[in-house]
Amino acid sequence: MNPPRQDIQQTAIEVIEKEQLAISSLRDSIDRSFLRTVEILHQSKGRLIVTGIGKSALIGQKIVATFNSTGTPAVFMHAADAIHGDLGMIQPGDTVMCLSKSGETAEIKVLVPLIRKMGNTLIAMVGNRDSFLGRSADYTLLASAPHEACPNDLAPTASTTVQMVLGDALAVCLLKLRGFTPADFARFHPGGSLGKKLYMRVSDIMDQTLRPAVAPGESVRNTIFEISRNRLGATAVLDDSGQLLGIITDGDVRRMVEKNNSLDGLSAADIMTNTPRTIPYDQLAVHAYRMMQTGKITQLIVLKEEKYAGMVHIHDIIREGIV
Repeated sequence: MNPPRQDIQQTAIEVIEKEQLAISSLRDSIDRSFLRTVEILHQSKGRLIVTGIGKSALIGQKIVATFNSTGTPAVFMHAADAIHGDLGMIQPGDTVMCLSKSGETAEIKVLVPLIRKMGNTLIAMVGNRDSFLGRSADYTLLASAPHEACPNDLAPTASTTVQMVLGDALAVCLLKLRGFTPADFARFHPGGSLGKKLYMRVSDIMDQTLRPAVAPGESVRNTIFEISRNRLGATAVLDDSGQLLGIITDGDVRRMVEKNNSLDGLSAADIMTNTPRTIPYDQLAVHAYRMMQTGKITQLIVLKEEKYAGMVHIHDIIREGIV
């Protein structure tokens, strides 16, 4: 028999509340040892080597990923593998951070003396300052949780959450100290929608072979042909010198047909919108998308050095996976 939905809901809420409480308790962990750890990592010429066992190892991998993506070179070393050869990845000048809830795990007890012998700075992220790991480290970051979120107070849940949050706190402090910018972030995230939002420009995604344009005196029939031929749902209206005068969209054509029984005598100038939305050629593509969303339109006129360069369509943005 399935448990009542309200019981499931209550259990989920209790998990969230316990983890919130654990995170709140981290305020006391932002102490002199934390500040010194940030200083050491900021000044270090080497890498941060993060190690752990079990669930702490999984959190360590996430922390390494966050550090690398925000400008702090980091490498993950599994504590069990370290004592079977991977210890060789630690180089002079590297800082080692060891994650452990208890600080008393067998692999940790073997590994820590070896790291101390190598002379590298050792930082402990541990749930008990008085543990073997806590006493052995140069600096100790307290990542303790009053209780695990599981009803038996056993499965690593709240304790791994506080480890992750403390790792994020370190990474963000270092990010700010280094003056890490969105441009730096884009450099480390060239793939996926996140990276594309930060570096892809309108010129990168627009089809530069399509440049629909008509003269203001062009017939409506030929204007419709120009829109259809270029498949962008619109055409620019340009004067003899190539100066932008306006835009005609599919919507403009439909509204014109609804209002007029005959196309005879009508020209492009009669149906164009003379205040088209434009965007610079080198503007970020995600900005173009926001303009389209705000204006409830599907294309923008692209200008290069104030001259008509073509159009960017919302389908160009979607095709690139920017949104």
